[in-house]
Amino acid sequence: MAPIYRDSPLPLIPTPKFQTGKDDPFTIEASHMALSHNAFIRGFNSIYQQAPRLELASDKASFVGYCLAWVDCVVTHHHYEETELFPNIDKAAGQKRLMDGAVHEHEAFYGGMDRMKTYLQSKGPDFSSKELLDIMDSFKDALHSHLKSEPPAIVALAKHSTAERPIDILGIAETAGKKQVNLPFLFNTLPVFFLNMETATFEGGMWHEVFPPLKGLTRSIMLRLVPMWQSARWRFVSCTHEGQVKSLAV
Repeated sequence: MAPIYRDSPLPLIPTPKFQTGKDDPFTIEASHMALSHNAFIRGFNSIYQQAPRLELASDKASFVGYCLAWVDCVVTHHHYEETELFPNIDKAAGQKRLMDGAVHEHEAFYGGMDRMKTYLQSKGPDFSSKELLDIMDSFKDALHSHLKSEPPAIVALAKHSTAERPIDILGIAETAGKKQVNLPFLFNTLPVFFLNMETATFEGGMWHEVFPPLKGLTRSIMLRLVPMWQSARWRFVSCTHEGQVKSLAV
């Protein structure tokens, strides 16, 4: 029997709200970011844990699709930050380069993620788990360092929000986030985000059915119906659609 997913080699990061108990807009947006980053971390870990266990060519082919979806999800997230979120924060504050530190952190792991994508695209199901994990090892520390440091940087933006130049951080983030979703991304990539989000027990379950902010029919569509497309690749996720950690596929 396949083992239960575990948070290794990258540990999860806490949300600022859980750490401080505050619920101002900057703390909430930073906490949403931390939860999103944890989905990326669980995706990384699920790839890292399952790659050495794969034997069947059919499993490997689907797994490559899963890995590439994870890369696309992480890269798209950081691209939208650089092209939408950060520029609009600067515009609202009337200042420039407030999030330049985060942009430089992105550059530290982009090369490794590009190598991972190129390697998987060239090798397909013939990839070597050792070679794949070596590539992931080359950027995992830089990636995790960034994912951990960015939420506190969002909290710190509060000092730039004034009565004269208020920064509607939640509104800016919501508008920017919507721009990254199109139909191909929805069906081919987004499930790697939603289905690596454990909310049932994380931080006492305080985010369960709170984030991601999906309710009713929309929640069912995003977490149950959409993953039926490309379902072979979504077998490798770390969590169920109910936000619980599950057994790995292999």
